[in-house]
Amino acid sequence: MESIHSINPERIAWCCAEHSITPGELASQVGISAASIERVMAGEDSLTFNQLRKIADYFGRGVLFFLEAGPVDEAQVHTPHFRTLTTQKPELSARLRALIERVERQRAVYLSLREDLDDTQRPRFSPPDLPEHDVRSAACITRRWLSLAEDNCFDTYRAAVEARGVLVFRSNGYNGKWQIAKESPILGFTLYDQDCPVIVVKKRAAETQQSFTLMHELGHLLLHKASSIDDEQDLQSLEGRERDANAFAGHLLVPDAFLAGIDDAQRPDEVTQYDDWLKPQRKEWGVSGEVILRRLLDGGRLSREQYSAYRKWRERVVAAPKDGGSRMYRHREPKHVFGDTFVRTVLDALNARQITLAKASSYLDNLKIKDLHELERHYADL
Repeated sequence: MESIHSINPERIAWCCAEHSITPGELASQVGISAASIERVMAGEDSLTFNQLRKIADYFGRGVLFFLEAGPVDEAQVHTPHFRTLTTQKPELSARLRALIERVERQRAVYLSLREDLDDTQRPRFSPPDLPEHDVRSAACITRRWLSLAEDNCFDTYRAAVEARGVLVFRSNGYNGKWQIAKESPILGFTLYDQDCPVIVVKKRAAETQQSFTLMHELGHLLLHKASSIDDEQDLQSLEGRERDANAFAGHLLVPDAFLAGIDDAQRPDEVTQYDDWLKPQRKEWGVSGEVILRRLLDGGRLSREQYSAYRKWRERVVAAPKDGGSRMYRHREPKHVFGDTFVRTVLDALNARQITLAKASSYLDNLKIKDLHELERHYADL
């Protein structure tokens, strides 16, 4: 195969630095000899197109990126939203940085398909007008905007947000390019856009935790009209925008009218029994006991000591999410990761013959063709 001699080694070096790996580690990852990479980096050798494509795919870049002359202009390579998130959390891992870029590309795919389909029925983002300094009222208005019933779970909250033109992605539970690692403190992020914002929620042991993250990120979208990335400390913060997003999520998930139905006289003495005490409400509202207790704390109905003791107990007993899953349901994984709106749009484009099976597969986490057909049958039965 013909060799390519015009490779810009500076761009390979820049990508390696972005991903915190050495050229030697890159060689091992993409199956190219370390000696060949070393010579390329020294400007003394070339690569075949397939070899360069492996490097481009590994870094999530196009092949032409490595053929352009001159150094990388980060202002052109990275979007303002990407730079906003990495400025908020400079310590982000290379995998998380790559995930953010991947999410942005996935949104671009969705918008392109939506435009080609010319489907006026597909949800469009049109946020409600919210008061600037009244989080409780803002949450009340948003709850009506989402048309939420009283009985909910993560899936219904997600569906309500997606119905309002926000893409909601959830990281998968197995090791892959759509995973937020278990050891990462990051719980979610949002990419603001006036036309089609995206919220990404980390898959966690309890879906009620995911619900709070979802509404916290929605708070950033609606209250602050800004991109944001949040870790465990942010979802407990009592300061600034994080405080507002936390209060917004709490009031949206557990309105004052819900709290009125909780009998404080029935509260157990032991914090280990709080979850049992609140079991009916937790199940109906699709929230964790901690969210309800935090609302009771803010309303002066629970002491700081009781709340802190409960949190310490929960941290000891909470289970870690399980990796992997049954291969039987691989065809449903794109829906779990990308949400119903995105998946339906890809399948609609495929059915309209605007994209090929291969393209549809690539947009749906490289789903195998037989699994893609199974996904089509799954949607046909809904």
